[in-house]
Amino acid sequence: MKRTLTMAAAAGLMMMSSVSFADDSAAERLTTLLKPLNSYSADFEQHIVNEQGASQQDSSGHMWLSRPGRFRWEVNSPYRQVVVSNGQKVYMYDPDLEQVTIRPLDERVTHTPALLLSGQASELTQNYSVSRRQQGGTEIFSLTPKSNDSLFEGMELTFRGETLSGLDLSDSTGQRTDITFSNQTPNERISPDTFNFKVPDGADVIREGQ
Repeated sequence: MKRTLTMAAAAGLMMMSSVSFADDSAAERLTTLLKPLNSYSADFEQHIVNEQGASQQDSSGHMWLSRPGRFRWEVNSPYRQVVVSNGQKVYMYDPDLEQVTIRPLDERVTHTPALLLSGQASELTQNYSVSRRQQGGTEIFSLTPKSNDSLFEGMELTFRGETLSGLDLSDSTGQRTDITFSNQTPNERISPDTFNFKVPDGADVIREGQ
């Protein structure tokens, strides 16, 4: 089975009608929620389904984000995998294969959800069309990339209260990745060492785009 590490989230249905908001006010509201988020730490559960709705992969782990452009994404189950960005390079480590892939943090990578959250909130209106709907105390923001070279076709960010609780991402193949967050800790102090990666002794190193 191919190991994938796309990020996204599922919002629960609520027994009430949703209210939609115009694009400009939606982008302003999302910016208001994200702008104070200098760092973010949470457990996650990820569920991937294909175009037919069949389950492809379930995984869980922990993630850390810190502006500008730094993140760490650790999958603990059913296999281990680590993706780390120090703001300049991205390291993808597969312990089972004893393999590390290193690539520059290029413009294409900045269109992924991890860097959307760890980047500048003001970039949202430049790169995405944003709409919002509200279901009780839950706000759901739908983002559509303006660029044709984005890695995904659509994404939703779900907030309960003012806390990010999930992401839902779909790509051009019809695959959907749902991620729900728990034990969220916004704006905690995260050690800079969290976003530094040391290649383990004996690991094979693949360098891309360098």
